[in-house]
Amino acid sequence: MPPSHLPEQASLFLDFDGTLVDLIDRPDAVQVTDRVRALIAALCTRLDGRLAIVTGREAAFVRAQLGLKGVGIAGSHGQEIHFPDGTTSIPETPATLADAANVIARLAAAHEGVLVERKPLGVALHYRMAPQLEGWSRALAEELAESHGLHLQPGKMMVELRAPGGDKGSAVARFLDTPPFAGTVPVMLGDDLTDEPGFAAAAAHGGWGVLVGPERPTEALYRLEGVQHVLAWLEGVLDA
Repeated sequence: MPPSHLPEQASLFLDFDGTLVDLIDRPDAVQVTDRVRALIAALCTRLDGRLAIVTGREAAFVRAQLGLKGVGIAGSHGQEIHFPDGTTSIPETPATLADAANVIARLAAAHEGVLVERKPLGVALHYRMAPQLEGWSRALAEELAESHGLHLQPGKMMVELRAPGGDKGSAVARFLDTPPFAGTVPVMLGDDLTDEPGFAAAAAHGGWGVLVGPERPTEALYRLEGVQHVLAWLEGVLDA
């Protein structure tokens, strides 16, 4: 259990799926509650803007779900960086991504329960509704990653092909190089293996990580059981 108080001059980095909202079968059907929106807005105010969402989702999707301005967002596993002042840092889309995405979509169409999620810098293959196809999904992604020069990003019940370079750790570091995050103590919350670089970056800058979910080997210093525990802890931080 993390401390009930954030460090003095803290900055807060939050994963989205599995941390602020529950994981669901269809990623496109996720719903952000008014409780979460109000909590993020209040924390952003309390921290003088030192809050960012660091997610595998497309940044524009998260922005639309939260409906808030002035919140930093690092989308596409930290590669799409939207700073609180409205400036952005987004790499070029790999030329080979569209072909890889088309191959995945064509082959996935033959398998019920497998979902394809296209993103600006990647394509994800979700098999949460067809766990028996994990091996097939991973083998396909590995083959296409090698043949198309893309990075293979495994996650919870999904595998993704994305642009090489950058991760949630590099995104946290980028934020910490810029106002209002510079010189602060970072705290990172996340549930997936993709959050581990973020935990490591927080620790490297004098802060700490919070793993959300069951115990496992992790760079995080603390752990919370699930989304509802995260929300309750964040509300406690506000009241502290």
